Amino acid sequence: MKLIVDSGSTKADWIAIDDNGKVLFTTQTLGLNPEILDAPEIISRLNDRFDILQNKKNASHLFFYGAGCGTERMQQFLKQVFQEYFSNAIVDVQEDTYAAVYATTPKGQEAIVSILGTGSNCSYFDGKVLHQKVQSLGYIVMDDCSGNVFGKELIRKYYFNKMPKELAVELEKEYDVDPDFIKNKLYKEPNPNAYLATYAKFLIKHKDTEFCRKIIFKGMKSFVKNYIKQFDNCKEVPVHFVGSIAFYLKDELQETFDKYELQLGNVLRRPIDGLIAYHVANQ
Repeated sequence: MKLIVDSGSTKADWIAIDDNGKVLFTTQTLGLNPEILDAPEIISRLNDRFDILQNKKNASHLFFYGAGCGTERMQQFLKQVFQEYFSNAIVDVQEDTYAAVYATTPKGQEAIVSILGTGSNCSYFDGKVLHQKVQSLGYIVMDDCSGNVFGKELIRKYYFNKMPKELAVELEKEYDVDPDFIKNKLYKEPNPNAYLATYAKFLIKHKDTEFCRKIIFKGMKSFVKNYIKQFDNCKEVPVHFVGSIAFYLKDELQETFDKYELQLGNVLRRPIDGLIAYHVANQ
């Protein structure tokens, strides 16, 4: 049994397949970002799902693609945690961009591949190797155009009284905007970036308002300039995306790309289905 996992900071999609690619079970855990979680919390999140707990000794391979796995140190940390938990499995840990590449990019083709979800990143795939020019420093100072950055912007606008009154009233109906509640979520509980990203749903819901459009296009402009345009051939190859922000704001992405003369390629909400086909073909 092979386990294939696509993990962001908010959630992780798990699929178990046999050697022929037949799906044995699917499940979902909370996100397993090693940059913000310690080993006991990761184990706790695994144990919380019966299918994973029941089959941990049956797994022969674990292919894990995750946010926060962009450095050798984090890859080795997570690999050790998984190796102890899935004691009979060969464990492979890679950053989540590889999942995006395998799911969106035809074999051997060049592309720029981006993730816009709870966090964000962008890489160039030359058909064989992934190249990055921007080393992410995480959600506090980077993650342009991501769910957590959009959430941060909405909260700031609300508290600085820069949000239209009618939208502020709607926000108060849908979210607990008490300052003590927010500060507890940001500084006392796990996954503050995932909490911030919950506000992106509000932004998407009201994306046709002038207020929300300005925030969306400001974020997309920043992502294009700071990430995509780092690559000299950005106008010559398609730019693929995975992630809920890209998926639900695809029209706005297309509008932004038209302005910058970029080629919008495949846009997927999540790459897990494409990963099944990839691993069956390359087993």
